[in-house]
Amino acid sequence: MLINEFNFDLPENLIAQEPLENRAESRMLVIDREPQTFYDEHFIRFPTFLKSGDVLVLNNTKVFPARLFGALETGAKVELFLVENLENNVWETLARPAKRLKIGKRIIFSDKLSAIVTEKNDEGRVFVKFDADGDFDAILDEIGQTPLPPYIKRNDRSSAADRERYQTVFASNRGAIAAPTAGLHFTPKVLDEIERLGVTVAEITLHVGYGTFEPVRADDLTNHKVMAERCEISSETAEILNAAKRENRRIIAVGTTTTRALESATDEKNEIKSGKFEADITITPNYKFKTITGLLTNFHLPKSSLLVLVSTFAGHELIMNAYNHAVKNQYRFYSYGDCMLII
Repeated sequence: MLINEFNFDLPENLIAQEPLENRAESRMLVIDREPQTFYDEHFIRFPTFLKSGDVLVLNNTKVFPARLFGALETGAKVELFLVENLENNVWETLARPAKRLKIGKRIIFSDKLSAIVTEKNDEGRVFVKFDADGDFDAILDEIGQTPLPPYIKRNDRSSAADRERYQTVFASNRGAIAAPTAGLHFTPKVLDEIERLGVTVAEITLHVGYGTFEPVRADDLTNHKVMAERCEISSETAEILNAAKRENRRIIAVGTTTTRALESATDEKNEIKSGKFEADITITPNYKFKTITGLLTNFHLPKSSLLVLVSTFAGHELIMNAYNHAVKNQYRFYSYGDCMLII
């Protein structure tokens, strides 16, 4: 298939700019794959779609403040978006404006943090080595900004409220540069209700990286490849999932990142492997899902790898019709928006 087949028109006013006051008050479009139907619901009723024996899988990655604003020694302003920690405080970054950053230039962020440009590549990445006077993560927490997607407008800076709301309530493992947004709808109360139903809640970690939202650059999806992302599945979670698979119980993934982790971890024997690994699978049309049987996800950008994944799971025509319904019925889109449950 061609990436243009995953396009749709979205009015700008439907792109959610702020989270709802109550996380669980989001609308939820329910898609049933067997009768090929969809209908309107609210996330607060999400537990009613679960049953005893189901396994609900969450991505517990935690977003860190990956946007830094600094200046060169000339005073010229610079912004860095931290993409990946390579080694010894050397980071791969996206920079703005990159043309100002010559190799050897020093960037000053505060009296405790500076960096030297060590390398640039043809893909527009800038590599820097940080010099921190103290604990690097603590300094980032003090001066860094929440890395909101560019379609959320904050006068170039995130708000104090974003630091809490662009984070799931179950986030525990620091390392993501973007939130696993399907998880943003959950509250402790909803999670308690789910567990009272006899649903097992399991956690994996996939540190959301640039690959999750990198634009699809291939016209033909057979030529598309999503960058690998760091992932970890504990032996306890693997045992829970493998037991559910043997017993034909439902495994419902919260988010496309959780989906990618679980499908990447499923080996040729149809078992989930545990440990740390790179989730490097690219899900495109004709992919056969091996582990997940249900998916909770937000609404994604046109012509994105995430929309391709969701469409592959539920069916292209059904998903595109559902998206058109969501637009017509004024659903809120993207990170702070509403959600979709595919059963």
